[in-house]
Amino acid sequence: MRDHHSPHREHGDGRDGFEKRPGRERGGRGPRVFAPGDLKLLLLALIAEQPCHGYDLIRQIEGMFDGAYSPSPGVIYPTLTFLEESDLIAGDAEGGKKRYSVTDAGRLSLSEQAIALDGVRMRIDVSKRSLRGHDRPAEIHEAVHNLRHALQMHHGRWSPEEILRVRDLLNDTAKAIVDGPAVQSAQEKAE
Repeated sequence: MRDHHSPHREHGDGRDGFEKRPGRERGGRGPRVFAPGDLKLLLLALIAEQPCHGYDLIRQIEGMFDGAYSPSPGVIYPTLTFLEESDLIAGDAEGGKKRYSVTDAGRLSLSEQAIALDGVRMRIDVSKRSLRGHDRPAEIHEAVHNLRHALQMHHGRWSPEEILRVRDLLNDTAKAIVDGPAVQSAQEKAE
């Protein structure tokens, strides 16, 4: 078990509770974008909006993520097969490519899962912002991870003074990041 409270550890060595983390998770495949069941519901909703081909669905989802994520055919087509076998969509082969449309059972399923679909769309927005963050340098990812870890180490024990101290630290840091080096240099020269 690691000692997260030892002051004699060097920052970043993994023994002080702050760890260097690679930018990607789950074996290098990147972060998980959809929770279980989300993709099925999203595909059903997209097909209900407009009948389309699997490739069109891939492009639509890629557009939802502003190009930061594109689902692979190896994820989309098995999910479409599942939806088709569940009689929620029907595939019509035209020109060698299946065009999918929603069935009555699919429409009923969507109406019953309207709240869940809202949750899927909300998680897409969160994932989109997170994926955009993967353009940040690894050092920034590590620092953000360290900040989250430091906040979690409080375990809910926040005194009113500590709340104000941490709030001010975080707000000052956010402002300094937004202002950038040009504003900081001008402030330093003025002092």
